[in-house]
Amino acid sequence: MDEVAGAIADPVRREIMEMLHGTRLTAGAVAEHFAISRPAVSRHLRVLRESGLVRDELVGRQRFYVLDTGPLTALTEWLDRFHRPAAWADHLDALETEVYRTRRERRSGDQDATRENTA
Repeated sequence: MDEVAGAIADPVRREIMEMLHGTRLTAGAVAEHFAISRPAVSRHLRVLRESGLVRDELVGRQRFYVLDTGPLTALTEWLDRFHRPAAWADHLDALETEVYRTRRERRSGDQDATRENTA
């Protein structure tokens, strides 16, 4: 997970991932989109490949790069833990529901007792 997080920490690598989403491109095609050198783009592709986020496929004499989102799963699951409410929040919601139910029952019981006393 640390290797994946490190790979996506760089904005150029994130942009490369976006470019590869749903398509495959050669290193040259990727490099055309950036103002950095081709060797720098190759280094970024190597980092992405070593983290498992990008695979390379040899087609004839051309090497194509393809996005592989599988390694993002562990990182996504870890990040999701911070978006979900803590378990105690569910318990507090249940307690709130019980308090409202008890109040409603007491009010209903008080109204029934008042009716009996006036009858």
